[in-house]
Amino acid sequence: MRILVTGGAGFIGSNIADAFLAQGHEVAALDDLSTGKQSNLDPRVKFFKVDICDNAALARAFDEFQPEIISHQAAKADVRESLAKPQLYAQVNIIGSINLLENARRVGTKKIIYAGTGGATYGEPEYLPVREDHPVNPLDPYGASKHHVEHYLFLYQYNYGLNYTVLRYPNVYGPRQNPFGEAGVIAIFTYKMLNGETPTINGTGDKERDFCYVGDVACANVLSLDKGDNQIYNIGSGIGTNINTVYEILQEAAHFHKPANYGPDKPGEVYKIYLDASKAKRELGWEATVPLPEGIHRTVDSPRALISR
Repeated sequence: MRILVTGGAGFIGSNIADAFLAQGHEVAALDDLSTGKQSNLDPRVKFFKVDICDNAALARAFDEFQPEIISHQAAKADVRESLAKPQLYAQVNIIGSINLLENARRVGTKKIIYAGTGGATYGEPEYLPVREDHPVNPLDPYGASKHHVEHYLFLYQYNYGLNYTVLRYPNVYGPRQNPFGEAGVIAIFTYKMLNGETPTINGTGDKERDFCYVGDVACANVLSLDKGDNQIYNIGSGIGTNINTVYEILQEAAHFHKPANYGPDKPGEVYKIYLDASKAKRELGWEATVPLPEGIHRTVDSPRALISR
């Protein structure tokens, strides 16, 4: 199949592109390179340097590649930035996605696999682990904008027959993750430790997250090519791990012996969340296979762990 990965030069997108290539598909990546790097891409991947908010350029890419499937990973994805720039997050994550849907409808794309967010969509959980039918009460514009697109996916399927699968991701980590932003605590801490710098934990370190290795997330996208039509799935380990524990695992993996620095907490973040992915196991045949300590060792040992600016 011809598969277009938006945000395909980024951390998650490039790993997904690799997984599709391994299955023998024809793959293209579309990315504006605002955070992604073209060097992340296998040379066999056709590359379009396009911003999804530039509808004219997007249309030209669609006309050329004629994707049968789209794995939509492109997004602005920083909780704290979204609180400061809500208009930007609506423009990129919502309007950009509508541009994508319109072009998909125009050229006859069969399906969109959408990277939702399980970490920011639900808000502060009423119970743990969180199921897909949990109330949706995002605490930040990032989570709100990502969830909003799920409604558009439904209406494009209802009105135009464009199928979709929503994969609500947890905290994804692994090789190629950018350590210079606000998001991606494992990447940020890894980079600092490998450079002899002491990372700072925001707050007490008791916040819990569901960490999932990027290879497992890529596998969920592959399984969604011919399964899970018009369904929403949590993708996660179902295990909550606090930041202090992450720091300790990283210390061992990176042979770093200094205790963490602690700073003030950051607003707009959920305190504890981890996801019930039993529906994905039941219907997609997916489950997380890489335990956090193993995934952290893979990340630290990767030649891409020391990413340059």
